[in-house]
Amino acid sequence: MAKSKSGKKYYTVWRGNETGVFDSWKACSRAVEGYPGAIYKSFPDEEKAWEAYEDNYANHIGINNKKEKLTPEQLRKYGRPVMDSISVDAACNGKTGRMEYQGVDTKSGAVFFKMGPFEKGSNNIGEFLAIVHALAWCKKHQINRPIYTDSKTALTWVKNKKAKTKVTPSVENASLFELIQRAEHWLKQNTWTNDILKWHTEAWGEIPADFGRK
Repeated sequence: MAKSKSGKKYYTVWRGNETGVFDSWKACSRAVEGYPGAIYKSFPDEEKAWEAYEDNYANHIGINNKKEKLTPEQLRKYGRPVMDSISVDAACNGKTGRMEYQGVDTKSGAVFFKMGPFEKGSNNIGEFLAIVHALAWCKKHQINRPIYTDSKTALTWVKNKKAKTKVTPSVENASLFELIQRAEHWLKQNTWTNDILKWHTEAWGEIPADFGRK
């Protein structure tokens, strides 16, 4: 089995249009795009990716695969996350500004929604849109689960019902700014009962909605 070189990653897909191990994000995205409840994760080398594929995905997704134990101090300060919840996250290419976001089941990693890629965006915009998308999705399906995000900025934007982004509107990101306006409008016109909570990465590891491209 090939060992990862120069940061190369392998992607295990347990549930998708096609399952198995893929050696690029492009191939992985084709395998999961549009598939309801797709479950996938990146690994640093091919051998670990195949080992995970043969195993139960729950042992590798989200908080269940965190090897470190919470210290007594972390436990007192943060407690443990509510597993019956939704986690959201965004990924943005720093060079191109291409952004996407998703919302997943915190416990299983099953994907509830995934949007993008959008051109000329930012991570903060993606995090903001992901939270609002989760709120609207929960209201539509009458689900009262907590929503986790690891972005303090996005939490503030949602609280203020305004995305104070420094990204400049352009022809390339016109559709993205239309989504931002729609999200702001939704926040002003709707109420919700879901708690929107901060995911404490320092204690719990990466948020389960993380795209695994770090």
